[in-house]
Amino acid sequence: MLTSLSHRDLAVLRAVAAGRCEMSGACGGSLTIDGLCCCDQFVGPRLASAGLIAAGGSQPGPARLTASGRELLAAA
Repeated sequence: MLTSLSHRDLAVLRAVAAGRCEMSGACGGSLTIDGLCCCDQFVGPRLASAGLIAAGGSQPGPARLTASGRELLAAA
């Protein structure tokens, strides 16, 4: 899985780990970083469907790394 992640994917995972991201499950996982919409509209849903990040619910809230996301980021 690590080889299929781009540098942007890893940067987003680091931002999520630092608590800088919010995510909404209602809009397909739209992601904001530091209060701004992420320029890659597909990175949130892609990382969420890969099981690396998760949102708290359908309302916007902090994105969090899953156990798989933490393991992958530690290995990077």
